[in-house]
Amino acid sequence: MGSGSSTEAEIPNVTPIVDQEELVRPIKENGRYRNPFPTYEDRGFTHLMRLMKDFALNNISGIPWNNKEELDKTLPVLKPDIETLAAGEKSNNLRAVWMGHACVLVKVDDLVVLTDPVWGYKCGPLGKMGAKRYRPPPCSIDELPELDAVVISHNHYDHLEYSTVVKLNKRFGKNLHWFVAEGQAKWMRDAGCEMVTELTWWEEASLEKHGHKYTIAATPSQHWCQRTATDRDKALWASWVVQGPRHNFYFAGDTGYCFGFRQIGRKYGPFSLAAIPIGAYHPRWFMRPQHCNPEEAVEMHVDLRARRSLAIHWGTYVMTVEPYMEPKTKLADAVAARGLHEAAFTTVRHGEVLDLDSETVEDR
Repeated sequence: MGSGSSTEAEIPNVTPIVDQEELVRPIKENGRYRNPFPTYEDRGFTHLMRLMKDFALNNISGIPWNNKEELDKTLPVLKPDIETLAAGEKSNNLRAVWMGHACVLVKVDDLVVLTDPVWGYKCGPLGKMGAKRYRPPPCSIDELPELDAVVISHNHYDHLEYSTVVKLNKRFGKNLHWFVAEGQAKWMRDAGCEMVTELTWWEEASLEKHGHKYTIAATPSQHWCQRTATDRDKALWASWVVQGPRHNFYFAGDTGYCFGFRQIGRKYGPFSLAAIPIGAYHPRWFMRPQHCNPEEAVEMHVDLRARRSLAIHWGTYVMTVEPYMEPKTKLADAVAARGLHEAAFTTVRHGEVLDLDSETVEDR
């Protein structure tokens, strides 16, 4: 395993995009979805073979697998203060915990939401293959507060894990409302989920909880879906908006950079908080259509009109070959280069509780 920094000299940092006023819709042909974005390109078998060679010859991730002390220093995992997150004297507040990878536990006013929950050591079929976790979850599922809703961005194993879904269902049952993109509801119900709402891009659902009415909306992202050899893109992928009486939260899930984020910002922004992916981006020739890099993530933050953004999709599972701490460094550099305040878009420690109650949309 080498060391160093990923290079992208031959490719611009941010893909030029073409915006449009009409809301973008997913394309469905012969039972399969397609991205409508000009920034998307499919990757086939020959690309995969080249990628495998890159992984073998150019892996500069530098993860210190056998040095827990070093990992605890570079990526500390805190035990989250669940009482601080879920309770407190004030209602209508905004608090969030990064649980690792794309999983965020967020309290939007009085609604407690979990995004893309994955607790497994390996994310792949039967939990025996796929990407390995090098940072543990900050807490167990049994230690979570009472949850109201879960939003799922897409069906890849690092964002949707069967054993985690089963454990959440066992604990919360019909009190937990699952929100998924079109084509995913049957899988969720087969896994034991009782309350499932399936939406396509720009569709909205109302959720009445704790004396308030919340809007949950599915919004575009640039990605793809697959869990078996034969189900490629038979389910849709999405990002999510959670609107409360006072705060507005956005979850990007997993995505490449596209013009859809400007449309989301115009329709639903500004956002009190956005959770935006910054990792698993190298090599760029393969990852660009499906995973944004830190520079593109900052453009997403601007497009979405987010007051604060939280970095996700990094520092948890080994998935690509960039140096494992590079996303954090590049994000800070990109924020500075864009002329944003250093607190506008940041990384946080696993398990750290962010109390953002004072930072409302009205403060913009």
